[in-house]
Amino acid sequence: MCRAVAFVLSFSVSFLPGFTQIQENLSWGGPIDPLQQKVTIEHYELELEVFPESKRIAGFLKVRFDCGQKLDTLRLNLLESYEVTRVEIYDEPVKFRHVSDTLDVFIPDGCATAATIYYEGPTPIAKNPPWDGGFTWERDGLGNHWMGLSAQNEGAKIFMPCLDHPSSKASNGVDLFITVPAPYFVAANGRLVHQEKIGEKIAYHWSTDYPISNYNINFTVGIFHQEQKSHRSTAGEEIPMMVYTLEENKDKAPMLLSVLETSLNTHEKYFGAFPFPNDKIAVVETPYLGMEHQTINAYGNNFQFVPMGEAYYDWLLHHELGHEWWGNKVTVGDWADYWIHEGICTYGDWLFYLEHGGEDAYQEKVNAVARTIPNKQPIVAPENATSDEAYHSEVYSKGAYVIHSLRFILGDELFFPMLRSFLADERFTYSNLVDTGDFVAFVQQFSGRDLKGFFNMYLYTNNLPEIRVRKKGKNRYFVEIPNIDFFIPMAIDTSDGIVRVELSADPVIVESSSPITVDPEGWFLKR
Repeated sequence: MCRAVAFVLSFSVSFLPGFTQIQENLSWGGPIDPLQQKVTIEHYELELEVFPESKRIAGFLKVRFDCGQKLDTLRLNLLESYEVTRVEIYDEPVKFRHVSDTLDVFIPDGCATAATIYYEGPTPIAKNPPWDGGFTWERDGLGNHWMGLSAQNEGAKIFMPCLDHPSSKASNGVDLFITVPAPYFVAANGRLVHQEKIGEKIAYHWSTDYPISNYNINFTVGIFHQEQKSHRSTAGEEIPMMVYTLEENKDKAPMLLSVLETSLNTHEKYFGAFPFPNDKIAVVETPYLGMEHQTINAYGNNFQFVPMGEAYYDWLLHHELGHEWWGNKVTVGDWADYWIHEGICTYGDWLFYLEHGGEDAYQEKVNAVARTIPNKQPIVAPENATSDEAYHSEVYSKGAYVIHSLRFILGDELFFPMLRSFLADERFTYSNLVDTGDFVAFVQQFSGRDLKGFFNMYLYTNNLPEIRVRKKGKNRYFVEIPNIDFFIPMAIDTSDGIVRVELSADPVIVESSSPITVDPEGWFLKR
């Protein structure tokens, strides 16, 4: 998500009668409900009709699940503003209760592994997407309906019944059957399996078999121009790559596709092959800034392409694409570890500067960001955090800076293979969720270094190393960091050039005939 690099404005919004507004402070995560902890979601099948004129949806969701034991109640989540009209198990109606965004389905024999929920209603309207999410209903410049959906901070309960917790990924993916008035198009996750015109409507079937987090399930409605080419990934797979722009912006689509490919090649160099080769690589123009929906990233940055070296860069497109690796392939099960999604993905933005602008452009970018980090709170939240509790700007900026510091500590010969190896390890990808401890342990094992002190300070506190330099004699300096109990390597600029020194609370003698500078290039946040 792109919230750290945009300003959130406070304003009032009027809503038409009959339309639903997102509730205040709607979030998700936190301690998982004990009933939900018993359930593993295998697959979602969502069949909806979208009514742009009335801003409503109607249809059903079929969920397949496994609980490994008898289960009397399947507990899902769905906004209370939707009306649940019927729930079926074994094609027969069953009792249910829908109160306060919680939907309890009562299983007669305790043995069911699937349920179908029929529901309908006016959609929640996004107040300030993607930061305060929901449905965004707009008109494009030609007067056509244009609908976007954003749900990262609210969870998928704003558009479908689901097990609404970050620890739940549908292990066998999702099938989306979305019907809209002709001639509108629906861009969604996975691959387009089928489309069919039925009277004055068009039905689209999109499908993915990859595990998917519920907030990454998405569909966008509009009149779009499609530009497409084939991309050969670093793993050798041929993957369709496409952009969907509004018709009025179709002249910008070829350039958007080119910028997308440049970003893709850059990410693949540093992070490995595109993670969802059986689906597609795609972005769709949306009436809000952007979001990392798996294989169909939302793009609303108005084609702001900036030259960098011989390439062009669009920060929004590049950032959201990076989430295919950090967020969609590698996924945290607790929002407390949200920095893994946003911090490492933001570091991937800085790698574009390194790849196409060189080391100087990279360092200039890093130093500019350093000046904006307030360092007010830890970037790892307490365990069982909600999305609201975990989210703040430093999970992006300081999270990325921690990874930048790690590059110096490990050196490029270890650092870049470490990132690719973590992303390639099946223990941490797709259905297997991660936490900060997993990442720290992996880095330590891969590098052979004890980095607990470094990670504990930078991730779990807002303390920073306090550098103390004292001159002793004509050409000698004592350098120490009195507030740490571990060793940390830093560069020191001396009269004889840059030297690398392991610093700690114990003073280290550095010889120099001129005043020294500790960490002159800014590899670390420090005092």
